[in-house]
Amino acid sequence: MLLKTVRLMLRPAKSISCSQLGRRNIHNMPPIASEKLGASGKKPFTVFVEGNIGSGKTTFLDHFQKFNDICLLTEPVEKWRNCGGVNLLDLMYKESHRWAMPFQTYVTLTMLDMHTCQTDKSVKLMERSLFSARNCFVESMLASGSLHQGMYNVLQEWYDFICCNIHIQADLIVYLQTSPEVVYERMKQRARSEESCVPLEYLKELHELHENWLIHGASPRPAPVLVLNADLDLNTIGAEYERSETSILKPILIENTNQHAILTSPAKRAKTDF
Repeated sequence: MLLKTVRLMLRPAKSISCSQLGRRNIHNMPPIASEKLGASGKKPFTVFVEGNIGSGKTTFLDHFQKFNDICLLTEPVEKWRNCGGVNLLDLMYKESHRWAMPFQTYVTLTMLDMHTCQTDKSVKLMERSLFSARNCFVESMLASGSLHQGMYNVLQEWYDFICCNIHIQADLIVYLQTSPEVVYERMKQRARSEESCVPLEYLKELHELHENWLIHGASPRPAPVLVLNADLDLNTIGAEYERSETSILKPILIENTNQHAILTSPAKRAKTDF
């Protein structure tokens, strides 16, 4: 049953080690360096916005455009539509057995580019992540037969290598929880040409994969999960988004408080709990 209110899931995110990342651990590859690439230096509070196709992820990011100290990174769909003049997204939907592997390889590259994107903002808000690519979309491709087991194994090796050697900052996951029937209607209304052949059954499968990962913890979650009811229509969803602002804007609130520390005694500042 869909959650009717915003809630922060009580179970904490599991600590993920290299040995835990691969379900199969074919080679149990060690890190190539003592410190992950990009692990040093100041990191923005990084939030992944996850959910099914049509769950309102872009609309959610648009809600936060009014805040100056947030870096907003939308899913690189336009890159997938134009890879040197080739629409990989369209090819993946129309000839999935042939194009699922090259498409997902390019998704991995473009999402990694987002993960490693540098910003001086306090918060980085990302539409989807490598984790949902791995735990939801690639699993769906394997189950449907779009990915041969060998192709799947190659992708898993890449994910293991990336997660063992490149720092992927993750502080919070916002899960826009929806029902498949609602997102199916939204998908038809927005009428992306590439999605014209997407059936309801595919959305049901993706829904179950997101639920298994983010609600039931079937795969490791890299950060705590905040669940929002994203079945609401545009007239009421804004209030739901507002209820997530405190969790997402926490670093900005802390920074602003520190900048105005002259208004508070050191003793009181030490007791402040955000």
